[in-house]
Amino acid sequence: MSKTLVITGVGRGIGNALVHLAAQSGHRVYALSRNIQNVLKTELVHPVSLDLIDEAAVIDFSSRLKKEGVQIDALINNAGALINKPFSETTTEDFEAVYRVNVFGLASLTRMLLPCIKEEGHVVNISSMGGIGGSSKFPGLAAYSSSKAAVNILTELLAEEYKNSGPAFNSLALGAVQTEMLAQAFPGFQAPLTAEEMASYVLKFALEGQQFFNGKVLPISSSTP
Repeated sequence: MSKTLVITGVGRGIGNALVHLAAQSGHRVYALSRNIQNVLKTELVHPVSLDLIDEAAVIDFSSRLKKEGVQIDALINNAGALINKPFSETTTEDFEAVYRVNVFGLASLTRMLLPCIKEEGHVVNISSMGGIGGSSKFPGLAAYSSSKAAVNILTELLAEEYKNSGPAFNSLALGAVQTEMLAQAFPGFQAPLTAEEMASYVLKFALEGQQFFNGKVLPISSSTP
């Protein structure tokens, strides 16, 4: 059965692969990214140039979906920003830049789209193993990993707040996947999984995982990092 998905961060990596896989499976996709030049364009895929830190643009997009009567089965909050710097060189502006995308932008889009998400729908926040307490930590990623920890706690809070009305909220804390962002965080490291392989897992989880999980932060990692 065809579903309707909203996916952020689709310009490259896992997000881009998610759009291809969803369309191949016959699903309707609203594909959001600041740069949509490399985004698949078909009858099923609706590329939307959107900067998550631009709240007016987020409001306009959500208003458009409401007017069109769009009912969302799954929102995949995949967009992310990363800065790799020693903590002593990481400025307040650096922290703010990362948090604006990874936390504030994610929260804003989710809040605006909630009226369009089905009660039995699913909000999947793409997080990181670096945001899980007790996991391996790496220098240079203070802003990024701490922002992902915030995403994980936000996921748990929203699941509790909406447990009686839906939708479900879960976070996937990803380990190493061979993407441009991984290369930025760990130059020269070869990950065991491709973006396409991880996207396949994420898509299936987004469409079915709410039957089994709500308010969970699930580690999805076969390596360290």
